[in-house]
Amino acid sequence: MTLCFSQLQVAAVYAATRNTKAPVYVSPFVGRLDDIGQNGMDLIKNAKRMLVKGDGLVKVLAASIRNVDQLLYSFLLYADLVTVPANVLKTWADQNFPMPSNDFVYKNSGRPISYEEVDLNQSWETYDIRHDLTTKGLEKFAEDYRKTVATG
Repeated sequence: MTLCFSQLQVAAVYAATRNTKAPVYVSPFVGRLDDIGQNGMDLIKNAKRMLVKGDGLVKVLAASIRNVDQLLYSFLLYADLVTVPANVLKTWADQNFPMPSNDFVYKNSGRPISYEEVDLNQSWETYDIRHDLTTKGLEKFAEDYRKTVATG
């Protein structure tokens, strides 16, 4: 699932894909949460913490990474995958590919996203998966699709 912006969306993905045989990826968009004044990396941390209680098949893909500190913190949080733009990879390479030490501190000025205790054994329909950023992202995907179909 892409365009993920809340811990409840992560829980819904877990519940909807329970008993699958292959890994499932949920993709929290760190940078877009930062854009609205939240600490997007908190969602990665919260998702990883919550999914420890699960069956191990839902993997966290840290998306919309905007800087080397977010990349390093993704490593420290054991994000399963990270999508990183070329300019961030170049900056990381220019810094000689540092890895975060145990005393690494991620600094973000955004509002913290608090961890929620969530029962992962519910049906996916019981979770409130609404989020303004998801709605905006889906609208943009649909608009782009319509443009592609109209010109094709």
